[in-house]
Amino acid sequence: MDYEALKEEIIAYSKKIGISKIGFTSGDPFIEMKNRLIRQEELGYQSGFEHKNIEERTHPELIFDEPRSIIAIALAYPSKMKDAPRGERGSRRGIFCKASWGVDYHVLVREKLEQLASFIDSKADNGRFKLMVDTGELVDRAVAERAGIGWSGKNCSIITPEFGSYVYLGEMITNLPFAPDEPIQDQCGECTKCLDACPTGALVQPGQLDAQRCIAFLTQTKGVLPDEFRDKIGNRLYGCDTCQTICPKNKGVDFHLRACSKSPQFPIK
Repeated sequence: MDYEALKEEIIAYSKKIGISKIGFTSGDPFIEMKNRLIRQEELGYQSGFEHKNIEERTHPELIFDEPRSIIAIALAYPSKMKDAPRGERGSRRGIFCKASWGVDYHVLVREKLEQLASFIDSKADNGRFKLMVDTGELVDRAVAERAGIGWSGKNCSIITPEFGSYVYLGEMITNLPFAPDEPIQDQCGECTKCLDACPTGALVQPGQLDAQRCIAFLTQTKGVLPDEFRDKIGNRLYGCDTCQTICPKNKGVDFHLRACSKSPQFPIK
């Protein structure tokens, strides 16, 4: 089968169904990410929401038989709310991070992956797929970076040239052998605005996050909030966008997704 031709068909179809970016990478282990995860665990920087098994997070062959390639996708989301309510002095209003606006991104991204898998299945014989959105074993950002979706910024977000870091990520492992794409060169340069602006110092150094100090983590956990973080949270109710809002690569970026069609789930083989 001509997999290069099929790859071009997949790319064209992805645009048709509203996928903002698509990239391809090999099913090889993520050795550098494995070392980083081990170090994060040693330092106590993990959030606790991650998949517990580091081997499974970095070795696709442990969770999928014959992982020949991985297809990564990104869906851009809005940075500005249409008809947003205006804040008034004395009023009790809270902030939700931009990634939480609208349809749950797990539903939205998985739908796109299902549509993509269904399309590939109609074109290729004996194709098998494993779809993941945030809650899967693999590290979405590591897959996206290696597949050329964007580079890993100092704020630990994947930053794309077209949509900044305002993108949802997802991927599928497959036994089909697609040629890998080239990663994108890091474009953060000497900028440290995200590190300087982090309210709690959770960005301990470029590309390293102490999730236990991150407001995005603190607003999702149960228990007593430590005193040192109470004033810093301000009126944030869910999540934190500070390290994204301050990023020069996000200046002027605003993209509005298509509505979720809630199509039937694709029966994954």
